[in-house]
Amino acid sequence: MTPGPKRLGFLTDATLCIGCKACEVACKQWNQLPMDGLELTANSYDNTKDLGASTWRHVAFVERFDGARPSFDQPPFQSGWLMLSDVCKHCVRAGCMEACPTGAIIRTEFDTVVIQQDVCNGCGYCVPACPFGVPDLSMFDGKAHKCTLCYDRLTDGLEPACAKSCPTDSIQFGEVPRLMERARNRIEELRRLGVSGARIYGDDELGGTGGIGGLNAFFVLTDEPEVYNLPANPKLPQDETLPGLLSTLGAAVLLGVGLIFSFRKR
Repeated sequence: MTPGPKRLGFLTDATLCIGCKACEVACKQWNQLPMDGLELTANSYDNTKDLGASTWRHVAFVERFDGARPSFDQPPFQSGWLMLSDVCKHCVRAGCMEACPTGAIIRTEFDTVVIQQDVCNGCGYCVPACPFGVPDLSMFDGKAHKCTLCYDRLTDGLEPACAKSCPTDSIQFGEVPRLMERARNRIEELRRLGVSGARIYGDDELGGTGGIGGLNAFFVLTDEPEVYNLPANPKLPQDETLPGLLSTLGAAVLLGVGLIFSFRKR
């Protein structure tokens, strides 16, 4: 019996990203996605703003200021950049897949999460079900779209287009356990170099909590997740439904009991 395909994913190291956007371009070219980012965002060099139906890789430019300039006769404040190529996380437990009523969202043999366009009916249930805001409805066909981790390339034994095009190896592709080991080694190296804020986003300790069970696309960061527009404690919305319902029912019962006692006193 031959072993099946392995669990595949991305390790994106923010410390190696130079903001060239080669990954964005390669993703659009291979997947034949329409161009975007032509409007003026007033958001520095971040012309694509966020992940969306036509942007499956998004290079975020985070401009950091170390302090405010006290007056015009003083030296200017110091500034710097943090960059990160964001992508669908291909969650171990995918909220989008659980919310899909048509079965359009499936888990592939590579443990990646893919939206089948011929099955998607554009209901949009997957959009609020993702704690990372990844799936998006297209203005062209009304269907949900997101990164497929280049499923068509994987079936031919090729690495995804974004990882192939990255000139600094900021985006690394491979088997998830090996990538996670590589990420932990990178964190140790960065901390030895004095980067105390280095952390992995997407393991069981950070980013993969809240019932998600980990991410198949995870990140090496040097600051808090919120700085990179990533939720620090993502949770699946459907897991919050039952507690909310029970809380509402409990409040209704207490209100009813209170009304009964008030009428009895009269």
